[in-house]
Amino acid sequence: MAQPIVASKPVRRAVEAGDGLSTFTTQEMYREILSRLGEDPDREGLRLTPERVEKAMAFLAKGYDEDPARILRGALFEEDYDEMVIVKDIEMFSLCEHHMLPFFGKVHVAYIPKGKVIGLSKIPRLVEVFARRLQVQERLTRQIADSIQEAIAPQGVGVVIEARHLCMMMRGIEKQHSSTVTSAMQGCFRQKETRLEFLSLVRQPGTGTV
Repeated sequence: MAQPIVASKPVRRAVEAGDGLSTFTTQEMYREILSRLGEDPDREGLRLTPERVEKAMAFLAKGYDEDPARILRGALFEEDYDEMVIVKDIEMFSLCEHHMLPFFGKVHVAYIPKGKVIGLSKIPRLVEVFARRLQVQERLTRQIADSIQEAIAPQGVGVVIEARHLCMMMRGIEKQHSSTVTSAMQGCFRQKETRLEFLSLVRQPGTGTV
C-alpha cells in the first residue's frame, strides 16, 4: 500500500501559523511536491527542476492571458464567398484539468461564411489559445466553434477533435491505442448533408482518420 504523503516541516509550520501556502513562491511549492514524492530536491538532477516546471507551466497555461475574440477581430475580412472553408490537421496539445496530464491530437475546423471570412492563420491561433488552458476535450471543441460563431455569424461552423489522453494511456486503464473524438456542429452543419461533406473532406487521403 502506498505510504501517505506528509507535509514537510516548513509547510506544516506555515499552516500551523495560519499563513497557509500564500507565503511560498511557486518554485518552493514545487520543491515541496518533490519532497512529498520521496525525492531530494537538492540533488543535482532536481536542483533546477522547480524553476523549469514553473516556466513550463506558465507556457502551457498561457491561454488564460489571451483573448480569443481580440485575435479573431484582427483578421476579419468582407468577402462574397459562401462555400465551405476548412482548416484541418491542426496540431493540438493541452492539459487535462482532471489530472494535469497532456492530451494531444488534431483539430479540424470548417465554416460557411456569410459575408465575412477569417484570416486562415488565425484559426490555428484560436485553437492554441483554448488549448493552452486546463481543459476537457468536450469544452475545447465547443469553445472553438462558439468563438467563430460569435466573431463572424457564419451560416454554420463545424469542429472535430481527435485526441489521445495520457491520463488514459499512462494511468488508470492504461489503454495506449485509444483515442477520443468530439464534435461541435452549429447552424447548417447540423444538417446531415453539410455535416457529411465536412467529415468526408476531413477524411481525404493525406490526413488522419476521424
